[in-house]
Amino acid sequence: EVQLVESGGGLVQAGGSLRLSCAASGFTFDDYAIGWFRQAPGKEREGVSCISISDGSKYYADSVKGRFTISSDDAKNTVYLQMNNLRPEDTAVYYCAARVGGLAADPVDFGSWGQGTQVTASS
Repeated sequence: EVQLVESGGGLVQAGGSLRLSCAASGFTFDDYAIGWFRQAPGKEREGVSCISISDGSKYYADSVKGRFTISSDDAKNTVYLQMNNLRPEDTAVYYCAARVGGLAADPVDFGSWGQGTQVTASS
């Protein structure tokens, strides 16, 4: 059974940093891509970043390029999202998700999801 558990969310002031973790279990990590998504109240879920575990390729949404960094620790089956210079518009519930294959940014392309972690950047 695929399981994804996010952690690391919290409340920070604008300009601050947080690091989210996504601990994965129940599948062959190397065969998957792991994505980070976020959903703010009243808005659709949007893709933030994605990493292909097999080749290390990465995707970032334009809104987070230069501020967020995705990485993976294959020994720990964990993917991280380092978020720097957070803005109030980054406030949302952040989810990690897994898919077999390469990079993707559309939530419909991901079959397994974590429970989410709240990130709040106050102005």
